[in-house]
Amino acid sequence: MAVAKKETPLMTQYNAIKAKHPDALLLFRVGDFYETFGQDAVRASKILNIVLTKRANGSASHIELAGFPHHSLDTYLPKLVKAGNRVAICDQLENPKDVKGIVKRGVTELVTPGLTLNDNVLEQRKNNYLAAIAFGKEIHGVAFLDLSTGEFMLSAGQDDYVDKLIQSFSPAEIIYCKNQKNHFEKLLGTDHNTFCLEEWIFGFDFGYEKLNTHFKTKSLKGFGVEETKEGIAAAGAILYYLEETEHKQISHISSISRIDTEKYVWLDKFTIRNLELVYPQQQDGVPLLDILDYTSTPMGARLLKKWMVLPLKEKTLIESRLSVVESLLVATETAEVIKSHLEQISDIERLVSKVAALRINPRELLYLKKALAHIQPIKAELENSSEAALAKYGDKLNPCAQLLDRIESQLQEEVPLNATQGNIIKSGIDPELDELRKIAFSGKDYLLQIQEREKERTGISSLKIAYNKVFGYYLEVSNAHKDKVPVEWIRKQTLVNAERYITEELKGYEEKILTAEEKLGTIEFKLYNELITFTADYVYEIQANAKCIAEIDCLMSFAHVAKKQNYCKPSIHNENIIDIKEGRHPVIEAQLPTGEEYIPNSVMLDDISQQIMVITGPNMAGKSALLRQTALIVLMAQMGSYVPAAYAKIGIIDKVFTRVGASDNLSKGESTFMVEMTETASILNNLSGSTLVLMDEIGRGTSTYDGVSIAWSIVEHLHNHPKHRAKTMFATHYHELNQIAQDFPRVKNFNVSVKELDNRVIFMRKLKEGGSEHSFGIHVAKMAGMPNEVVIRANEILGHLEKDKIKENQLERIETMPKNNFQLSMFETDPHFEEVLALLSKLDINTISPVEALLKLNEIKSILKGS
Repeated sequence: MAVAKKETPLMTQYNAIKAKHPDALLLFRVGDFYETFGQDAVRASKILNIVLTKRANGSASHIELAGFPHHSLDTYLPKLVKAGNRVAICDQLENPKDVKGIVKRGVTELVTPGLTLNDNVLEQRKNNYLAAIAFGKEIHGVAFLDLSTGEFMLSAGQDDYVDKLIQSFSPAEIIYCKNQKNHFEKLLGTDHNTFCLEEWIFGFDFGYEKLNTHFKTKSLKGFGVEETKEGIAAAGAILYYLEETEHKQISHISSISRIDTEKYVWLDKFTIRNLELVYPQQQDGVPLLDILDYTSTPMGARLLKKWMVLPLKEKTLIESRLSVVESLLVATETAEVIKSHLEQISDIERLVSKVAALRINPRELLYLKKALAHIQPIKAELENSSEAALAKYGDKLNPCAQLLDRIESQLQEEVPLNATQGNIIKSGIDPELDELRKIAFSGKDYLLQIQEREKERTGISSLKIAYNKVFGYYLEVSNAHKDKVPVEWIRKQTLVNAERYITEELKGYEEKILTAEEKLGTIEFKLYNELITFTADYVYEIQANAKCIAEIDCLMSFAHVAKKQNYCKPSIHNENIIDIKEGRHPVIEAQLPTGEEYIPNSVMLDDISQQIMVITGPNMAGKSALLRQTALIVLMAQMGSYVPAAYAKIGIIDKVFTRVGASDNLSKGESTFMVEMTETASILNNLSGSTLVLMDEIGRGTSTYDGVSIAWSIVEHLHNHPKHRAKTMFATHYHELNQIAQDFPRVKNFNVSVKELDNRVIFMRKLKEGGSEHSFGIHVAKMAGMPNEVVIRANEILGHLEKDKIKENQLERIETMPKNNFQLSMFETDPHFEEVLALLSKLDINTISPVEALLKLNEIKSILKGS
């Protein structure tokens, strides 16, 4: 009986490390390769499209194997992480040359979708957030960390608030307590990258201690988060997760802030989606972000996205941003100079995070230096501006002159990607480095100097220095001159015509030159690390610069769009009024063909005379666009942007609710109507006096009478609410709702006008007072390409219904409907058309007179009308 082999030492080591990280895909460094084994190898081979092989594994018959060269890590790692994997990188912790037997190995980094500093995983213009949710009975804590920038935030709220924040910040990964899986999936679904932790990790006391330990504080009062207990629990879980994933150099996470619900406009997840602020609903759609984003830096692009989902409610902050935009539009030369420098500034926010993590490479440090060099002229330009709003930004910028000088004086102008490749530090910084470089790279010159010196000293004119592998560098003297050889020279070899000697100087030089390159790398690496350590002392200053540059960049972007699209400066008030003159939809306007102008419309809402606008009109006339443009103008104003209008007086809104368009949730068994009613209920239960409500075609998901009844009741509720008069735009195709305005003083009827011309409809897209008579739905069907016989029959039915409107008995109206006397099929046609066809076949176009032709045309028209 054969004895089973034991597991190989390498696999024993692998299995021990894998056992510590069972949920991660383990990249195991073996020589010059990263290898994966077993199921990890199967998964990696599919994701990376690399060869899957098998190898012997002691007692096991085989184990799957897939690997790639270690220098290709930056190519393959992003693919694994983007596929949703947690990846543990296991490196050799000692030099194999110095070890007998198995090399010591350990996990040096655990990269997850939410925790990475790898530029190939990160999207430059988008934050990469790790979120943590600490579930409570009613109030839940939520925290967000972007490891790549050091941004750390927390908040707390009920289910809908957590849901909204998760949608707004789009985290790459979410961690939560494993026993809350059902709650998590019910609230947020199953589409997120997630990882579960033990319950004790989400405790308040544990989180409070974690945060104080990290920030070296005794309390969290200085950060303004002391009272947000649930949020503290979530933030503590994030710090624990950082430790568990071997992210220990995190000094760039220097503060934590609270996402203050009182500071920002409440936008529920439906509104963010419906208004297409950040992402389009359709694949080829364009969100508002794309229209407003002309930022020059990655920091600016990331901040602008945050401003989009967190519009301001504080009048002074909004006006502060607007005044900067106005100043940039006035001081055009200053703006142009600033923009030229912004375009040269790389992602200093992420670069300085790599400094803190001691992960920045020489080329990245060079980018940081170049960016710092462009901050000084921006600071000077702002400080010298006559515009006070711009000058204050100049005061915020720190040129970090001492750091800039040190990097400039020590770092070469061209450097390699890897710090171990050498040629990083300039000459004149370290005497030993200079001498070693001279030896390593100027060896021949140095040998010639010795040769010439010894020729002159000894008078041996034929003296030459050479090298062989047996005894290294030597001096060769022909027999004619061997009597001139100094006594201190050591003879090593006798030839027929010459003698070969070595000297202490040559032996010493030989030793130097053979070890010079190795020493060079060690000294340069040491000097480079000292430079990184010095740079790390400026992490806070550079982060403050990044924040300031990002703000300037966003406001520059607002100014650019305002000038390009002819936007106006909104007037911000605390009054309960929205007054927009000649407003335009920013996205639709920007996409119009050249030469075509957007048809503007005016909107006025207040809580005294015109609280609710009921807008009727046919589909495709522009009702939905009008609703959306009103909300977008308000939100743009509260972001601090100019707006697409001739004039805008904006009373600060605290909440915006939209119920626009169908959004079936059939996968969860919810119909269009159910979703519509759920979203509408959420709106009606969360009103305030400063709320803006936009409702489009409420009730269309059910029968006509149910729909009219629900829509009517909602309008009444909004008008008669005992506490709050929410400003509302209510678009509907139910013209029956026009009646409401006669009974309720703050409801006003409007319609989007159309023009009928020769039985055709022209959409004027202009809002005018008064209700609409009918919806022109049949005309729209015709425009959409509906078969002609269907359109004709629909007109016949409509004519009957409208003619018999006076009948009170609706059932009688349906029963007396004229019957359809022909079947619709691909083989049969309307008898009228058969008659017209017969008439046309008898006509001779070559001989008929113009008068006869007109008479025949009139006859055809009569036939088609059925006369």
